[in-house]
Amino acid sequence: MKNLTKKMALGAILAIVIPSCNGDDDASTISGNQNAQEVINTVRSGTWKITYYFDTDQDETTDFNGYNFTFGTGNVLTATNGTNTYTGTWSVTNSDSSDDDDDNGSDDLDFNIGFSSPEKFQELTDDWDIIERSANVIKLRDVSGGNGGTDYVTFTKN
Repeated sequence: MKNLTKKMALGAILAIVIPSCNGDDDASTISGNQNAQEVINTVRSGTWKITYYFDTDQDETTDFNGYNFTFGTGNVLTATNGTNTYTGTWSVTNSDSSDDDDDNGSDDLDFNIGFSSPEKFQELTDDWDIIERSANVIKLRDVSGGNGGTDYVTFTKN
């Protein structure tokens, strides 16, 4: 009887502890209950670079080599490589929709980027789905409504 009581107590403890451990405290796959302010606080800390950009069927990461991105106050997004500086906009909004490309239900966030020039930066202009976020990496995805292609961009903190 004593052994059975110990096993039951151990089972109860494991039932509480194991679900709370995910082994990956630094990265989180984005779910519908994420907090916009957490994402905003993450990107406003420091400067970022694009370490991956895939446009429908082609890796175009090199288009952004050498550029540092600053997600500033007032939704001002600045990209500079020391010679050229481009200014755009950024925001994090609750899409709260049931779009076909909304894999996370009705409460997911969009990471919005807008550049009016140059052309290669205009390609970043979209409302991106946040697919992964940590203190040092933000991974975004966009499924095009026009041609059905999928774009990916990864920002990594400097």
